[in-house]
Amino acid sequence: MTASAKPLALPTTIRGAVLTPTSPGYAEQVAGFNLAHQPCPIVAIVPESEADVAAAVRWATESGLRVTVQATGHGLTGDLADTVLISTRLLDGVAIDAEQQSARVGAGARWRAVIDAAAPFGLAPLNGSSSSVGVVGYTLGGGLGLMARKYGFAADHVRSFRIVTADGEIRVVDAQHEPDLYWAVLGGKTGFGIVTEIEFDLVPVAGYFGGGIFFPGTEAAAVLEAWREWTPQLPTEASTSISLLRLPPDPQLPPPLQGQFVVHLRYTDIGDPADADARLAPMRSVAPIVMDMVSEMPYPAIDSVHMDPPMPVPAWSRGLALSEFSSDAVTALVDTVGAESGTSLMLAEVRLLGGAVRQPAANCVPGRDAAFAVHAIGVPAPEIAEAVARDLEAVLASLRPWKSGGLVNFVGHASAEELRSLWSEADLDRLRSTARRVDPTGTFGAEDVFGS
Repeated sequence: MTASAKPLALPTTIRGAVLTPTSPGYAEQVAGFNLAHQPCPIVAIVPESEADVAAAVRWATESGLRVTVQATGHGLTGDLADTVLISTRLLDGVAIDAEQQSARVGAGARWRAVIDAAAPFGLAPLNGSSSSVGVVGYTLGGGLGLMARKYGFAADHVRSFRIVTADGEIRVVDAQHEPDLYWAVLGGKTGFGIVTEIEFDLVPVAGYFGGGIFFPGTEAAAVLEAWREWTPQLPTEASTSISLLRLPPDPQLPPPLQGQFVVHLRYTDIGDPADADARLAPMRSVAPIVMDMVSEMPYPAIDSVHMDPPMPVPAWSRGLALSEFSSDAVTALVDTVGAESGTSLMLAEVRLLGGAVRQPAANCVPGRDAAFAVHAIGVPAPEIAEAVARDLEAVLASLRPWKSGGLVNFVGHASAEELRSLWSEADLDRLRSTARRVDPTGTFGAEDVFGS
């Protein structure tokens, strides 16, 4: 669908901001967390209410324009050209129902607000590694959090959501009401409408034992081999990942980490702290330790496990899932991104899956059968952009013998064909038919994602 060549008549019934590229504040409203891309939608709309969202979608559909949505822009992978961007950042309400152990959250809310609101009740959400990520986009892509092995994907705990479809109607969706749409949106993520509010379970977790241990990057082979042998012994209360990490000479980092290549072991255990400490002991003895930042912590300190950048950064990323992480896979990864590889990448991580992640649910979240998830990230500075793209592909190629699908939120800058490969043909057919039913004019571009 393309816009008409005649001058665009902007909507007049929206109370929020309606901005074109020449409007004051346009650049600030369209900017995303991922600075590798500079969005340039033909119109940016910043609704103040759900009614504004509905009016914006009706106008775009009637005008023959494509619509995309953004809250924080962590998952931004393009420039959004020739689209209408609807930014939900103002719809950031958070309400906790302690008795029902649930949260009701607006489309612009970030995990930090939910974590802080739930903590006084001894509750926690199934957020990911960074609390600055938006709740809705993360959840609709499945949501692989630091307690996933115990509780599954965040999408598995969605009670209901409100969504504006291409006709501008507001639908209230749950597993009993519009089950096909509930199934498709939770895991399909894009192409069906704009989720304006979501209600989901909280879990009774007030704290955890965990954090990060940093080893010298030169010990990568030994640490990765020990990690892969250690992970099968862990109960579902324990989650872990490990990354090969090239850190900048940032004075805000602890001095031992500034400008260093390290192996970063991440550990989160919601079991008994003494047992958790004992479970981690074998990994503490595999190599010299640069820094050990593991301790008993309140849940709101969860960002300290991965230590993701808190401020916007430019990044390109790619990912895949693995059926196993064998000794040969360890060798392949170290050869590709280890100390002697010459790679331009900033990070290559492996996350342990299994446990409750494998449990089926009434959604289309892919990747449940995988044993591990791999995610690689590079900073595409102009002088190394080509190398970053090449090195990301090299990571995927090196691990392809063990590939087992992937996770929606971790595929990064994947082609449409690669994204479609995450689902079975039967699931793709169901996704397409659901999208055609709620968006027959293609306002949200489902055919770009799932095919026609």
